[in-house]
Amino acid sequence: MYNIELAVFDMAGTVVNEDNVVYKTLQKAINQKGYELTLDFVLEHGAGKEKHQAIKDILAQVGADPAEEPSEPIFENFKTLLDKAYEELRVTSFDGVADTLAQLKSQGIKVALNTGYSRNIAELLLKKMDWKQGKQYDALVTADDVSMGRPHPAMIHEAMKVLGVQDSEKVVKTGDSIIDIEEGKNAHCGLTIGVTTGAHTKAQLLTADPTYVLDSLTGILDHVTA
Repeated sequence: MYNIELAVFDMAGTVVNEDNVVYKTLQKAINQKGYELTLDFVLEHGAGKEKHQAIKDILAQVGADPAEEPSEPIFENFKTLLDKAYEELRVTSFDGVADTLAQLKSQGIKVALNTGYSRNIAELLLKKMDWKQGKQYDALVTADDVSMGRPHPAMIHEAMKVLGVQDSEKVVKTGDSIIDIEEGKNAHCGLTIGVTTGAHTKAQLLTADPTYVLDSLTGILDHVTA
């Protein structure tokens, strides 16, 4: 068991089940420019990242020339498409996740959510789930709150600052993508956990060398204590 003061969780695919709508919309926005990218390709190269950066990285992977195919119009179209997709989207948490976070908090472990989404999108997702700061989680850190996106550890450092946690060895970072694990390692978290409920498979997550890979976030209770 690892002694933990702060648990930092990625949102989509980790605690939030939104059926990959963001990456499906990202795929749609790029493919409207004449590409034929699969969702798996978009997830492989874009999962966990700030979404404009994800578009840039995906375009780079297909050899697009930034001068001929600038990312900005695709990003603006993506935001418009996502607003429409969210209007009727049903958002839930994965089975057992809310209870798991409640159990962590009951032990005195602080819970932070972090995400490559903008704050507006993150807060919209949480509103649809009826999650409130101070109840299901203690802090939310988004891509808007820091100058560097994942795998830079800025969001984890910000969560530690906001919640008064000094020692990164007392932090666990959990997420569904390779870049979540890399972020946790770059922050020198004492524990990094991958979950297979979202973007990447167990085999893909293992390439980032996390401490554990779980099929369900609920399994974190077997590995941490306050």
